[in-house]
Amino acid sequence: MQHAPGAGQAGFTLIESMVALAIFAILLAMGVPRMSEWLTATKAANAAGFYAEGFTLARLQALSNNSQSRLVFSANPGGQPDWQVDICLRTTDTPCSLDSDWSTQDQAAKGATGASAAFRSIRRSAAALPPTTRLSVTLGPNGGNAVYFTPLGWVDSSRAPRVTRIDLQPPPGQGGAFKAGAVALTLAGVATTCNPDAAEGAPSWCPQ
Repeated sequence: MQHAPGAGQAGFTLIESMVALAIFAILLAMGVPRMSEWLTATKAANAAGFYAEGFTLARLQALSNNSQSRLVFSANPGGQPDWQVDICLRTTDTPCSLDSDWSTQDQAAKGATGASAAFRSIRRSAAALPPTTRLSVTLGPNGGNAVYFTPLGWVDSSRAPRVTRIDLQPPPGQGGAFKAGAVALTLAGVATTCNPDAAEGAPSWCPQ
């Protein structure tokens, strides 16, 4: 005697389907906030690399072009600081004191020759970073919106105030979203990521 295909096989009843959907909805409701927190934490961690890249690139351009360079921060429409790297050739008639002495995204630096004549300012947008409601970015330590490098790659200490540290923290009320971090720049022009809450002398301590 032959059985019809599928005979004797139990299927989902309407009640079982509704229970399964209810369980799925609960798991989804629990998982979405956690996924959102994970994405924010990941983007916040990437923010440290984004700003460390700016410091490193500015120093590299100073060394590569035997010039002064600067890293300038400006507000992005999303609220977080964009950055731009410019260079200025140190000559007797170009003391790098005016904005017109510096390169732009469209023009080479005043008096630039050789390879330096091909350089155009490099700009990076912070649009991909979390908004200010999820990530607080503070330029410091004493205000200002730029840092300058000498042709040897050192921070130009004669220009103040200057940005030598960037703190990345959760906004008030979101302390559990991710761990606070920072990018610190030494006088030698080396940028490092660090933990602003670490004890002095610890491997992750932020240099002052």
